[in-house]
Amino acid sequence: MSRRCELTGKGPMTGNNVSHANNKTRRRFLPNLQDVSLQSEALGRSFKLRVSSAALRSVDHRGGLDAFLARAKDEELSGNALKIKRELSKVESAA
Repeated sequence: MSRRCELTGKGPMTGNNVSHANNKTRRRFLPNLQDVSLQSEALGRSFKLRVSSAALRSVDHRGGLDAFLARAKDEELSGNALKIKRELSKVESAA
C-alpha cells in the first residue's frame, strides 16, 4: 500500500535530520494518512479511502466528498477516486 493520499496526491517528502553538532542525515517526512469511509450523497453509499488529515479538512470545507471531487484535478486523484468521480458525473448528467 503506497503512502499517498488518494484525494490530494500528497506523498512522502525528503529532508535532513540536523543534530546539535549540525550533522545532517537524510530522512523522510510521511503524510498523516487515515483510513476513512466517506459518504457520497449523490450515489447514496460510502467509499473507503486512504486520505491525509489535511484532505479530510478540505472535504469538510468544500461540503462533502461530491463537492470535493467535482473541483479536484484528475492528475491528483488515485484510480479509485477517479472511478468515484466518473460515477458522480454520470449521475449528475442523467439528472
